[in-house]
Amino acid sequence: MITIKEVAELAQVSQATVSRTLNGHASVKEANKEKVYAAMEQLGYQPNTFAQALASNRSCSIGMLVGTLDGPFYGPMMHEVEKVVRAENYHLIITSGHEEYDEEHESIRFLRSKKVDGLVLTVDTLSDSELLEISRDMEATVLINRYIPEMADRCIWLDNERGGFLATEFLINNGHTQIGCITGQLSKVDSRDRLQGYRNALSHYGVDYNPNAVVEGRFDHKANHDAIRRLLDRDVPLSAIFCMNDNIAMTAYTMCIERGIRVGEDISIIGFDNVSFGQHMTPSLTTINFPIQEMASAAARKVMAIVQGKSSASQPIEPIEPSVVVRASVKNLNK
Repeated sequence: MITIKEVAELAQVSQATVSRTLNGHASVKEANKEKVYAAMEQLGYQPNTFAQALASNRSCSIGMLVGTLDGPFYGPMMHEVEKVVRAENYHLIITSGHEEYDEEHESIRFLRSKKVDGLVLTVDTLSDSELLEISRDMEATVLINRYIPEMADRCIWLDNERGGFLATEFLINNGHTQIGCITGQLSKVDSRDRLQGYRNALSHYGVDYNPNAVVEGRFDHKANHDAIRRLLDRDVPLSAIFCMNDNIAMTAYTMCIERGIRVGEDISIIGFDNVSFGQHMTPSLTTINFPIQEMASAAARKVMAIVQGKSSASQPIEPIEPSVVVRASVKNLNK
C-alpha cells in the first residue's frame, strides 16, 4: 500500500505539504501541488478519504434532501446540484423525505450522521423554526423553493404568488373571466401562495371570486382525476382552468378528451412549472416557467461558497421571477 511518505519522497516535498495538498489548503504553492499530484498518479496513490475527513473535520460531501427521487421536477434539480458539487471535487449524498414529517426529520439526521459539510434542502413539512435550528447547527444550509426571513441569504426561491397572478392575468387578458382553479395540496406553501396570486389577479381585474370554481388536487398524479372530474361536474360555467402544476394540467387534458372537450378551443388550460413534456402535449401547454435548474445551480453554488469560506451571512437573495411560457392551450376570446 502506497503511503504519504512515499508520495512526499517522490515529489521531493514534506509529508506536511502532501497532507495539506490532499486537504485543499490554500497555503500550498501551485508548483508543489503539481509535484504532489504527479507523484500520486505515478505511484497510483489513493487517499484515505475517511482519514482525511477525520483530520480536516470535512467529508468533502454535500447532503441533499428532496421530496422524491423521480419525476420531471426533482430529477433536473438533483442533476444540477450534483454537477456543481462535483466540479468542486465534492460528492453529493441524496435522500428523500417523501413529503412526510417523520421521514424529512430522519433524512436530515441521516445526512448529518454522514458528516456532510453542507445541506441543500427542499422540504414540505418541517416548520420555519425547525429549519432555523438546523441552520444554526450548520451554517452551510441552503433552502430551495422556501423563504424564511431569518435565513434570507440562504433561500433560493420562486415568487409563487406572483406566478399565480401571472397565470390568471394571462387568461383574463385573453378574454377569460370564468376561470377554474385546480390547486396542489393546500398543506403546501406553494399551493397557498399560487392560490393567493389567482385571487389577487381576479380582484385586480374586477372578476368575482367563486369558491365553487376551485378544487384541491395534488402536485403528483394521485387523485387528480377525481379532482378534475368534480370541477367539471359542478354547475359552474368555465372557459379556462388554471392548473397549479403541469402534472395536474396533463390529467386535465385526459379528462377533457374523455368528455369530448377540446383543449385550446372549448376550454383553455394553463399550467405551472414548465416541465419538458408540456411542449409535446397536444395542444402544447401554456405554462408558468419555474426555472428549477437555475435555482438548483444557485443553491449549489451558495452552499459551496459557504463551505469553502467564500461566503457568509450577506444580503437577502431576491426571489426568482416567474414568467409565462406562451404555447397553444389558451384560446384568445378577444379575437
